[in-house]
Amino acid sequence: MRINNDQIKASNKELLDVHKEDLVQLAKKHKNLEQIIDTIAKYNIAIPSWALGAGGTRFGRFGFGGEPGNLEQKLDDVAVINDLTGSANAVSLHIPWDIPGNAEAIKAKAHLLGLNFDAMNSNTFQDQQDQEHSYKFGSLCHTDKVVRDQAVAHNKEVIDQGVALGSKSLTVWLADGSNFPGQLNFRRAFENTLASLKEIYAYLPADWKMFIEYKPYEPNFYSMVIQDWGTSHMLAKDLGEKAFTLVDLGHHLPNTNIEQIVATLVTKGMLGGFHFNDSKYGDDDLSVGVIKPYQLFLIFNELVYGFDNNKANNPIPAWMIDASHNLKDPLEDLIQSVEAIETAYAKALLIDQKALEKAQLANDVVASQRILQDAFQSDVKIILAEARLRNGAALDPIEAYRKMDVRKELINERGMNNAATGL
Repeated sequence: MRINNDQIKASNKELLDVHKEDLVQLAKKHKNLEQIIDTIAKYNIAIPSWALGAGGTRFGRFGFGGEPGNLEQKLDDVAVINDLTGSANAVSLHIPWDIPGNAEAIKAKAHLLGLNFDAMNSNTFQDQQDQEHSYKFGSLCHTDKVVRDQAVAHNKEVIDQGVALGSKSLTVWLADGSNFPGQLNFRRAFENTLASLKEIYAYLPADWKMFIEYKPYEPNFYSMVIQDWGTSHMLAKDLGEKAFTLVDLGHHLPNTNIEQIVATLVTKGMLGGFHFNDSKYGDDDLSVGVIKPYQLFLIFNELVYGFDNNKANNPIPAWMIDASHNLKDPLEDLIQSVEAIETAYAKALLIDQKALEKAQLANDVVASQRILQDAFQSDVKIILAEARLRNGAALDPIEAYRKMDVRKELINERGMNNAATGL
């Protein structure tokens, strides 16, 4: 299905008068309101193709009906999110879950829907059907070069698929590691991984980037080959100027200061992108901002400051959601995540950075805290709503989604038994 302008206007009609009144009052409070609205209106976040169906755990998976059964239907679902939010005009694909049968036709469909393709994601953390060699004991780090070569070849295929679709980046996340002391020679595993990444890097087109993701544990629990941002940074520096670190918010040990990691990477010009999600215990892949909204706000504070003072010429990061949905309607969950990301961003834009710097230089801890918390406690719903309105989207995306009975329409079109590829 596709949401049309008349449906959007109808959903906005009863909210519009109150919204305009609220906006007038807000403009009296914030002198830079227009600039903030414009920044949010131009901001876009890539939707992961693998999160458009019902997610699951190792214990079970519960479908919703109307799930997208192929890549074409996944694009339709992303278009629904973009139509309602005005901020989701890109798709991030996972290969081989979403290999296009006809790349030109898929690219044309995406263009028609107002979408483009963000980072391509390789998958060597699973054995695929008819795969010759197993990744049970690693992929790019494997002791057997035949297995490493297979994993390198897969990443090259992902790049080829991305070139055909107009993507410009590759994300590499490895499950490689060990569960038992002595199982793996750490140095050999690191050297094998670097050598494998060098082969993949050499295959990158000139205008592409490589994002190297890290994770401290899971699926291996004694060691992971790329266990933290420092290891990712080292690998990226060894590879060359097209390689960067990717920060997944769920890929950290509890209470890690992620905002400090972000600040350091921007300072060194090495922040490539984000996988946004939230967590209580580990890599929970929950809706963005549902557990730690203040941490997300602090991360965006570092991003706002970092890109206003971008001495290392760090490129604008790739903004991507990486989530899994076991209970919620996936489209509602993704809409909530888009809103949470933009909420944190808008609040960070409200921070008086000059006043904060003055307080920091004076070592005024109380004033510094108040400046941050005043911005965090501000209600930015009107700002987000106005940004959406200017993009022709819904003032209240979730309410519009429900009033339009989108899930019911999808069930009518696709039935109850479709199961999307992905998590």
